[in-house]
Amino acid sequence: MENRKKKILVFDDEKTILDVFTIIFAENGYEVEISETSHDILERVESFQPDLILMDNWIPNIGGIQALKLLRKKEEYKNIPVIYISANSDISALAKKAEADDFIAKPFDLVALENLVGKFLCKN
Repeated sequence: MENRKKKILVFDDEKTILDVFTIIFAENGYEVEISETSHDILERVESFQPDLILMDNWIPNIGGIQALKLLRKKEEYKNIPVIYISANSDISALAKKAEADDFIAKPFDLVALENLVGKFLCKN
């Protein structure tokens, strides 16, 4: 169990971003699962058991803030770190409202994103 790959669950409706995340994080030794909608966040988290979640703000059906509020209400999932991603100029306020642990603005620097992800996944 010691060498289990860390798992990242990505919610974003932009296929290109999902592809880039999948490639980059897989190359860094992470197991990645992606979703283009967030309405089923609880089911996805339950089945995949991620160590980290990347959540886009503008995502179909219920949106990032609402999805994370659902997640944080569940005792067993409320401590999963979440990095909020958005092209919105006020991402800091959005991330705070969503109760995310950190955030990164689109378009993002891939090295900065990798460092941010590493910061959360190296702690566990």
